[in-house]
Amino acid sequence: MTTSAIDLARDLAPTGVLRVSINLGNPVLAQGTPDAPSGITVALAREVAARLGLSVGFSCFDAARKSYAAMAEGQADLCFLAVDPAREKDVAFTTPYVHIQGVYAVPVDSSFVSAEDVDRDGVRVGVKKGSAYDLYLTRALRHATVVRGEDGVDVFHAEGLEVAAGIRQPLTAHVERRSELRLLEPAFMTIRQAMGTTKDRRPETVRFLNDTVTELLSSGFVAQALRDSGQDPMLAAAV
Repeated sequence: MTTSAIDLARDLAPTGVLRVSINLGNPVLAQGTPDAPSGITVALAREVAARLGLSVGFSCFDAARKSYAAMAEGQADLCFLAVDPAREKDVAFTTPYVHIQGVYAVPVDSSFVSAEDVDRDGVRVGVKKGSAYDLYLTRALRHATVVRGEDGVDVFHAEGLEVAAGIRQPLTAHVERRSELRLLEPAFMTIRQAMGTTKDRRPETVRFLNDTVTELLSSGFVAQALRDSGQDPMLAAAV
């Protein structure tokens, strides 16, 4: 291992173990259990650790806000989150490795024809608290009201809301199981998922992480890791 890699490892993982926060609440990015996580984020974390000669430890959460808190509170060295202005004050993000979409679901008899119809007075939108789409919709919606819960679909059903917001893949699966629901198109946002670390890391460390993501995208590593975890390899971000 080169001296440069040693310096990078010391800066990124001062405890000698690369501590990684994983959001198991996003089934596109992570699967498995807290004791045995898997998926694209786990594969990327293991690759970073291998390149730096580090062992890796995972802390798994059921929501992005909890994964973010672990990073912000110094309990993790590396995280995998959607890029958002509210998070960038604490997290130095790499280029995105995956693009996913935020979509709406509504009752089949809803008058809404497209996603653009949602932002109206009296409309309530269920979201997962602290999710990327919660942060985005809180800024973007001018008339509709954001209603937060442990899961956007759950709060939508529990409170009889007009709209549920979520990630395309799990929300589509939910709609396919519920004949009384339908998706609204087009997607209301593109969610740029990236690797991140704390803002106090050396510029060389952040550059190493960014270069690693770019290389793994170019080599097909990201697409293959998505495929291996049962996800669409076309979700890989363009280089």
